[in-house]
Amino acid sequence: MPPLSTSSASLLRACSRQQLPALRTALSSQQQQRRTRASATNTTATTSSFDSPFGQSKESQSTLKIPSFKKYASKSGENSNKVFSYFMAGSMGLVTAVGAKATVQDFLVNMSASADVLAQAKVEIALGAIPEGKNVIIKWRGKPVFIRHRTASEIKEAEDAKWEALRDPQPDSDRVKNPEWLVMLGVCTHLGCVPIGEAGDYGGWFCPCHGSHYDISGRIRKGPAPLNLEIPQYSFPTEESLLIG
Repeated sequence: MPPLSTSSASLLRACSRQQLPALRTALSSQQQQRRTRASATNTTATTSSFDSPFGQSKESQSTLKIPSFKKYASKSGENSNKVFSYFMAGSMGLVTAVGAKATVQDFLVNMSASADVLAQAKVEIALGAIPEGKNVIIKWRGKPVFIRHRTASEIKEAEDAKWEALRDPQPDSDRVKNPEWLVMLGVCTHLGCVPIGEAGDYGGWFCPCHGSHYDISGRIRKGPAPLNLEIPQYSFPTEESLLIG
């Protein structure tokens, strides 16, 4: 039995030595095939992802064409294009400015006073037609205006009055430019009524609506009115004419 076991072991060693190169060759071949397959797979994946990032095939990609815009390109130089752009921008700015000016001008014209209102802005009166001691009422800017040709006694009465104690203290000299002529608005300072001339307790004007009395200088002397009769802007262009406004 021992000799047989030794022979068997020797035989097995010999077979193993003969089959080892073949096994090595087979293993190397399998490893080479695996490497080739992995390389092919990587190459295919890389080519596919690069050539078609959206999952399209090469056949479908070959049909995509980018249009050419060469016929729309300017044939002139760069400076010519800049000059044209600046010219168009300046022209549009000028047109816009002219349009804005016309719009503002039309707005101001519509908002300004009409011709009839401007005609009443100033009124000229001939003083020679007003006798001494008489009142004349004219219309100026839609309001009545009292013009009184005062006598010497009326002037003295107006100047001698103790104006410091009045409700609206004002000397007669501050209310007239020529002592003979008293010019004032005929509107009561209480509620806008029109007083009556040569009436009242002080020989001047009286408002019958609420009982306000004004003296010969148009100053409030009695009643609910808080202020004197208003003096408008006026001048004497000549000795015989009066210009109101």
